[in-house]
Amino acid sequence: SSMINQNKKECDELMDVMFAMEQEFNERESDVRHEFQSVRDEIKNRNLEEKHALRIQLEGTVEDLWKQFEEARTNYTQATADRKTAFENLKAKDEKSAEEIEQQMRKLQRLSDQISYLKAKMASTAKESDERNKTLKEERESILVHFQELKTQMGKLRDADRARLTTLTVQSNNSVKELERIKSKGQHILKISEMCRKLEAEEEKVLPFYPSTLTAEEEDDVNAAMAEPSVEKLADMLHDYTNLDNFWKRYNKVLLENLAMDKEKGKLVAENQRLKSILKQYLDGVSVNDEIMSKANPLFVVNSNSNIPMSVPVMDSRVAKPTITTIDATQAVKHII
Repeated sequence: SSMINQNKKECDELMDVMFAMEQEFNERESDVRHEFQSVRDEIKNRNLEEKHALRIQLEGTVEDLWKQFEEARTNYTQATADRKTAFENLKAKDEKSAEEIEQQMRKLQRLSDQISYLKAKMASTAKESDERNKTLKEERESILVHFQELKTQMGKLRDADRARLTTLTVQSNNSVKELERIKSKGQHILKISEMCRKLEAEEEKVLPFYPSTLTAEEEDDVNAAMAEPSVEKLADMLHDYTNLDNFWKRYNKVLLENLAMDKEKGKLVAENQRLKSILKQYLDGVSVNDEIMSKANPLFVVNSNSNIPMSVPVMDSRVAKPTITTIDATQAVKHII
């Protein structure tokens, strides 16, 4: 309660101070405003007085100048009266002479126009004749040049037709030869196919093409991708060879089997080399001669230590049997596609 009273008391004091400051500010503002108004009125009155004095002075100066102008005009009129009369007479004569001169000039202009017209007509006639002769000469030369060009062009066309006919004949012969080669190649392929048919297994004869490993959704995606128009030329060409899918299936199957056989052959060759090495070590161990003793020999034992690491026998259980890796052709084709 005491803090609230203290706060209220301080707020009242602050309000009193603010009221006092506002009163003082208003009084100062009123004094400054009165002082500004008095200064402005004083300046305005002084300007009006100066303006009135200048107006009086200018009016006097203008009256003096007007009097001087009237005196000068009167003197000039009196001094130039005779000259003005003479000027009017000379002006009338000049107008009459100017009219006569204008009539004569019109006559001269008409004569000059007639002469110019006749000269222009004569020059135009001569120019037209020259241009007509020049045009006829140019047309004659142009016709001769065009005739020569047509003659040359006909010769070139004749030579080009002869060359095209020769090329067409050569290409036709080449096409016939190429068709014969393709025919021979097809017959050769059919003979090889018949030979391979005899070597096929019973399963391959019954099911020559392995079933697709794709799901129904994947088949739909592949068909949709094949149905979409392609931008690249190579993709368009692939649509022309869709009928060879079964051929490529058999080809890829044979290729994968060859790869698997090659891999198996490599493993067997490595195993054969290892066995040959072990057999050679064994034969070297049971033989005694200078050449054998000069090399590492398993029979040369000193303090129960041999100078050659002993190989574990092949039949020992610690020797890992080689694993043969087989690849299912359908899985491989699935990853390739």
